[in-house]
Amino acid sequence: MATGDQTDIQGRLQQLLPHGWFTAGQVPLRDALLAGAAAALSFVYSLLAYVRLQTRIATASDGFLDMIAADYFGAALVRKTGQSDASFRAAIIVAMFRHRNTRFALISVLTLLTGRAPKIVEPLRPADTGGYGIPTSGYGAAGAYGSELLPYQAFVTAYRQAGTGVPQVAGYGVVTSGYGVRSWGEYAPISASLPAVADADIYAAIESVRPVATILWTRISS
Repeated sequence: MATGDQTDIQGRLQQLLPHGWFTAGQVPLRDALLAGAAAALSFVYSLLAYVRLQTRIATASDGFLDMIAADYFGAALVRKTGQSDASFRAAIIVAMFRHRNTRFALISVLTLLTGRAPKIVEPLRPADTGGYGIPTSGYGAAGAYGSELLPYQAFVTAYRQAGTGVPQVAGYGVVTSGYGVRSWGEYAPISASLPAVADADIYAAIESVRPVATILWTRISS
């Protein structure tokens, strides 16, 4: 018996009955009436407990998480097919407290999305371009061309997720692929070996943290 279940509530109702109305022990008619009322009240109790959980992101579940995401982010954050509540909740929390409008924010969001840190060059940032008299600067050394003609701009090289292929399956033409106890082979669609993050997701992630009035020239590389 747990607090709020039918047995618990039925026992509470029985305690409220005036003494002397019924004989001790089981009374079928009385018990049936109380059981019906207890079933309804137990449902209400469980519903209230469920609704209470939906008032906080940390405990919300089911469609309420989707409504929370829609309230805060609109169509920018949608549950993926088959995504669990725990995974989607984590995505909401990350999006809500994500750094924005800085170089660190851009590196963080792309690293989180693809698992690979991007390369960023700001033409007005000496740490990216180097300078005269700095040993690590110069042709064939670290650094890139700087320019005062490109204010509030940066060049971003984002990297796609590393492909994982089809686990436990050998490739076409591999001698270990085929019928046998210790070898496996199968036909698989191209989509099975593609990363889950599309190029459009990368562009959207960059746009979500890009400072206003800046230009981020972006290329995506494998």
